[in-house]
Amino acid sequence: MKETITDLRVLRTKESIRDALVELMEEKGFEAIKVKDITTRAKINRGTFYSHYQDKYDLMNKCEEEIMKELAGLVLKNVPNIIASPQEDTSSATTPFSVLVSIFKYLDQNRRFMKAVLGPKGDVSFQAKLKKFVWKTIFESNNHPIIKKENLLVPGEFLVSYVASAHIGVIQQWLNSEREESPEEMAHILINLTINGPFYAAGLKK
Repeated sequence: MKETITDLRVLRTKESIRDALVELMEEKGFEAIKVKDITTRAKINRGTFYSHYQDKYDLMNKCEEEIMKELAGLVLKNVPNIIASPQEDTSSATTPFSVLVSIFKYLDQNRRFMKAVLGPKGDVSFQAKLKKFVWKTIFESNNHPIIKKENLLVPGEFLVSYVASAHIGVIQQWLNSEREESPEEMAHILINLTINGPFYAAGLKK
């Protein structure tokens, strides 16, 4: 019971620190934040902060790693089924559509952090980390890569850069528009853009 109480306290402390980080990013930008700003906003002492993180960069890295780990979990466990499923099928829980819905729901749950970190006052290196994440997801997903390098028509790094940049741009647009579209609507939008292509989405190609 004592360990459970301690774990809950640690979890709440980390949540307070992360909330403080997000608020400060929104107000003054990540580069201008000092550890003292975080501890003051989170109402903790410096010793408590340093018992969990080395500095603000370690805090940011761990927050970002948690996000990417969760996203990877949503994708990688369904890779074999995604490949085997018809792209337009929306009935199964493991189709591209359903997996995208899960991803957008997760982004929605973490909307404030994602909006802050991907915004102009956030971490400029996060997009590069996301691109690396996309590379691993597409080409290095255990024994079931989504795309085989030998089948590529263009160099893999250009494909990943195009796909990742486009997806990040769509996510940023959604977050900045205060999520007027539902996760289901966003999944349809991204499938049309990614699978059918921008010309099809623009009505220029049937």
